[in-house]
Amino acid sequence: MSEGGFPYRPRGGQERLVDLVSAVCDARNHLVVESATGTGKTVCALTGVLRSRRQKGSKLLYLTRTNSQQRQVMFELRRIDNGKHFGVALQGRRNMCPLAQSDEGLEGGNPEELSKVCSERKARVLKGEEEACPYFANTMAADLGLVTRYLRSELPTAEEFSAYCRDLRVCPYEISKMHVPAADVVAAPYIMFFDGFIRHNLLDWMGSTLNEIVVVVDEAHNLPSYARELKSSRLSEMTLRLSETEIDEFGNPEIAEGICLRDFVALLRNILDRAVEEYLIDEDGVIPQSFLEEELMFATGATSHRLKGMLSQVINYGEMVRDARRGAGRLPRSFIHRVASFLVFWHALEEGTYVKLVVKSDVMALEAYCLDSSLACAPLRECRSSIHMSGTLKPLEDYRISIGLPSETLMEEIPSPFPPENCLVLYADDVTTKYEDIERDPTIVNRISEHITELLEGCRRNTIIFYPSYATMKRISGLVDDSLDDRRVFREDRSIGQSQLMEVVTGFKNSSGTAVMHAVAGGRVSEGIDFPGEEMEVAIIAGIPYPKPTARHRALQYFCDIRFGDGWTHAVKAPTTRKLLQSIGRLIRSETDRGLAVVLDRRAVHFQDSVSATRSIELVDDAREFFS
Repeated sequence: MSEGGFPYRPRGGQERLVDLVSAVCDARNHLVVESATGTGKTVCALTGVLRSRRQKGSKLLYLTRTNSQQRQVMFELRRIDNGKHFGVALQGRRNMCPLAQSDEGLEGGNPEELSKVCSERKARVLKGEEEACPYFANTMAADLGLVTRYLRSELPTAEEFSAYCRDLRVCPYEISKMHVPAADVVAAPYIMFFDGFIRHNLLDWMGSTLNEIVVVVDEAHNLPSYARELKSSRLSEMTLRLSETEIDEFGNPEIAEGICLRDFVALLRNILDRAVEEYLIDEDGVIPQSFLEEELMFATGATSHRLKGMLSQVINYGEMVRDARRGAGRLPRSFIHRVASFLVFWHALEEGTYVKLVVKSDVMALEAYCLDSSLACAPLRECRSSIHMSGTLKPLEDYRISIGLPSETLMEEIPSPFPPENCLVLYADDVTTKYEDIERDPTIVNRISEHITELLEGCRRNTIIFYPSYATMKRISGLVDDSLDDRRVFREDRSIGQSQLMEVVTGFKNSSGTAVMHAVAGGRVSEGIDFPGEEMEVAIIAGIPYPKPTARHRALQYFCDIRFGDGWTHAVKAPTTRKLLQSIGRLIRSETDRGLAVVLDRRAVHFQDSVSATRSIELVDDAREFFS
């Protein structure tokens, strides 16, 4: 192992994983591997690819779902071969561009919008208007030798490098791009590869084609759902309202004889209202394939050909708005353009690959939801190699097919090296969060909160309570908090950014060993964050985190029935199992960690093939006995 630069004394399974990764890269193949949470997958993947790279030559693109996972990549890279491999950590302009963070007019810009603003301002700087972007102007004028030495010697995380550059008043985003061509390893978020617009730019910066790079996908169990969301599109009531505001500012042209733009937007709002009235059930509903087109043609008296002409006029108007805003130094954004682009996209959808929905969460919307994750993942098949890793990927064949990897892809499971007796999983069979059962017996919610309270009182250790959803967390956590007098309480909030969340997590970790955190299974706390030692010793899973049986999910299950032959296993049981295992996996991160998981749901018996849980009628006594 020493010849490959592995920086630690290898644990069980790590040598095998390094060898697998290296062999797959040498063979220009793909690897799907499940290895237990906390087994050092990051350092094994890096070592394996870099060992192969010495023989064959390639660039490594390491993709992560969260910033905390990306930081781990840079931490491990510093240790491999004593940091001799050069790596660059990239994040989007929204995180790395000082101007985007300081200029309120750029707040909320998407990657394409910020890219256009950046290009326009850089062009102005090069013409002598340094005030267009002082950070870029300083970057062009500075001697960057000191910055380069810092990058190469320290291998900083994106956050560390951004802070370093802000002190020098230069642009970390531009400087990172400059150094990407020389990097052995580029760490980047998923979107920089799976979004076509950004991927084109990234490969250009790297000076590589797809078949010259090795891609590592960390926490790969997230990829299928991420890929589906990335290829989906939504038209919300809010976008239509903002379109009307845009018309107030830029004018109300006629887009067809007798039809002005404002009338067209108002018509779309009426159609959305009608879809809600006719098809919405609970929070979403399936819309017939031709519903929107037929409603538009009926209301306007237009043929399908004339309707396409109207949409072309609307897109031209949106381009005019974008150009006007860009010229004024604002985000080149047009809500009218979004409306027309959505309608063109909606009209071109293939039945069977997408489902058309009306949804209502915070706002009402029409949604084209992608059912086929392989659409966004297609570029992986062109790469030199790809490595897909997670602690929870089974069934591996399901994952391979779902993202479209070739049949010769190597699939492996690496057993956990940790002593099984270090983790005890209990379950209670007198409670459940099953909707129908709670409707029949509302006292179940009180019993769940009583179980949680008794465990917190009887087992005073850092504890995270994982709920199936934010709604369930809100319903139960209030009852629990009322009974806690002297314990610090933390909460995962989906509305806060990653840096704020990490402040919450750090506060929990640094508590005196008696803190409590409310979180969601499948949320950000349950994945990619380590809680070694006494930072977390108890995980309470307050209900099995089944997906909600919405119209969207029923369509996905039907799609999986056709694709795999067993839609329930692939669309329901497998993702639920992964959420359970990810939550439990927070407990054990090393050979010396000990942890207790308690599943408060009788349906735990259905997951015994993956989650070996013991029924308990005296949870507190069993917990005390385990820790004693």
